[in-house]
Amino acid sequence: MKFSSIHISIWFIFIQPLFLLFLFSSASSSRLAGNEVDRLSLLAFKAEIVTDTLGILSSWNESLHFCHWPGITCGRRHQRVTVLDLPTSGLVGHLSPHIGNLSFLRILSLPNNSFSHTIPPEIGRLFRLEALVLNNNSFSGHIPFNISRCSNLQSLGLFGNTLSGELPTEIALLSKLQVLDFGVNNFHGKIPTSFGNLSSLQKLAASGNSLHGGIPNSLGRLKSLVFFSLAGNYLNGTIPPSIYNLSSIKVIAVFQNNLHGTLPSGLAHTIFPNLETFVFHTNQFTGPIPASISNSSNLSLFSISSNKFTGKVPTLARLSNLYWFSLQQNNLGNNEEGDLDFVSSLVNCTKLEVLFISLNNFKGVIPESIGNLSTKLRQIYLGGNQIHGNIPIGLGNLINLEIVSFVPNLLKGTIPSSIGKLNKLYGLFLGSNELSGNLPSSLGNLTLLSRLSLSSNKLNGSIPQSLGGCRFMLYLDLSHNNLSGPIPKQLSNLLVELDLSGNQLIESIPMEVGNLQHLVFMNVSENKLSGEIPQSLESCTSLTTLSLRENLLQGTIPKSLSSLKGIEYFDLSRNNLSGIIPNYLGSFPFLQNLNLSFNNFEGAVPIQGVFKNASAVSVVGNTRLCGGIPHLRLPKCISKQSKRG
Repeated sequence: MKFSSIHISIWFIFIQPLFLLFLFSSASSSRLAGNEVDRLSLLAFKAEIVTDTLGILSSWNESLHFCHWPGITCGRRHQRVTVLDLPTSGLVGHLSPHIGNLSFLRILSLPNNSFSHTIPPEIGRLFRLEALVLNNNSFSGHIPFNISRCSNLQSLGLFGNTLSGELPTEIALLSKLQVLDFGVNNFHGKIPTSFGNLSSLQKLAASGNSLHGGIPNSLGRLKSLVFFSLAGNYLNGTIPPSIYNLSSIKVIAVFQNNLHGTLPSGLAHTIFPNLETFVFHTNQFTGPIPASISNSSNLSLFSISSNKFTGKVPTLARLSNLYWFSLQQNNLGNNEEGDLDFVSSLVNCTKLEVLFISLNNFKGVIPESIGNLSTKLRQIYLGGNQIHGNIPIGLGNLINLEIVSFVPNLLKGTIPSSIGKLNKLYGLFLGSNELSGNLPSSLGNLTLLSRLSLSSNKLNGSIPQSLGGCRFMLYLDLSHNNLSGPIPKQLSNLLVELDLSGNQLIESIPMEVGNLQHLVFMNVSENKLSGEIPQSLESCTSLTTLSLRENLLQGTIPKSLSSLKGIEYFDLSRNNLSGIIPNYLGSFPFLQNLNLSFNNFEGAVPIQGVFKNASAVSVVGNTRLCGGIPHLRLPKCISKQSKRG
């Protein structure tokens, strides 16, 4: 069929405009339909939200185009939803399956909310999706297997939910995936070997699950991997050699598993040249720390505590970025002088904040150079070794120290007064050593100190009154020394535990002890305290343990102590106390152990409460007592007893 010029003229004049109008109308209708689908899908999303704490979704209504709703971004060309981003928005509810209708969606980000129920399988219809971030919610159930259909997905964040089941092998089909984080969930089973096919993966985080079995050798194919964490699982076996070939790794964390084996000699040199974080603690690793670790100039965090590493610690002088160094609870050191030489090499680590080397086989003196360590140092733990000599005076130079723990060791000499310079210190633990001399009054300068333990040393002299300046003190333990003089009248009103037992303290227990109304534990036994039990103890109603054993106390048990109804352990043995045993002791509901032995108590022993249990009560050595339950084997009372308190 041939067209004449007339036919062509008719086409251009009449038909073409109608045809173009039809095409335009059809396209517009299609776009409007797509937009309407997006709008209705968002409203369906909103309908599943039962609580909108911050009111963010209140403007999701007809008064505003949905592309301008909070958390929504649309593409310019088609006005279709491309981003749904509502992090930390106080949303509580379920994720609507209608989310799968947002066919142009590229980013779905809902972290730090309270979404629960399952992740709808309709997620698998979002073919354009590049990022799915659902971290820190309460999603449960399995990961939808058809998530593998989201072929453009680059980031999958499921951290901090209650998801369960085995990890779907289909995830390995996501060839563009760069971030895979499913840490802190309830996943079990083995790590799929197919994950080794994720050639673009840069971050693999699986910590805090119940995964078992070995680490697949196939993961050694992840040549782009920068962040690798399998911590807090039940993994066993060794680290596959192929993992150590991943030169791009900056962070590797496999702590709290049951892994074993040795570290390769080229660690942080030919292996992991970009290493920044190395966390292998709480496993079964053995062998030495590779000397090559000293070449890891980018290393900032190194933790191998709670393993079975042996040998000397290499020099660390080149680790200029190191801020956390933890070796505690291993078999490091050769139990010989010089084991602590590596501490001097830490002088060059000007960013160092945490030093944990306790519970090893280190022997020797603490190098004087410890005073030249980074002034950024906040915590230092050297206890549980065979360290002897004096505490270096230079320790006072580390003005940002918050915790110092040298317990237990073989340290001698006095406590340097320079410790009083550490005005940020809140924990000082020097117990179970052989320290002698007086307590420095400069301890009172530590106004932030909340925990002080100097027990089991050979300290003498009086307890300095300046300790009253430590107004935030919660735990004070000076037990088992040779301290003398009186108990200071002014101690922190916040004290929870007070242990002054096993000293040579004299005079009476000060009435001011009644100001310690938060006191839960008080032990002043094995001293030479005299006078009466202070009635002011009635204010210490939080007490669960009160031990006044082996002193020179006199008088009766005050009636005022009937207020101590939370007491569980009460020991007044080996004093010179007298009078009757108060009936109220039998009404204490939590009292499990009562020792009144070797005093001068008289009269009838009560038979209620704790007194019903012969194994919980001791009254031996009080020759004028009678009655009580038969198991106490006391004589019968032959006369009416005095009225009880």
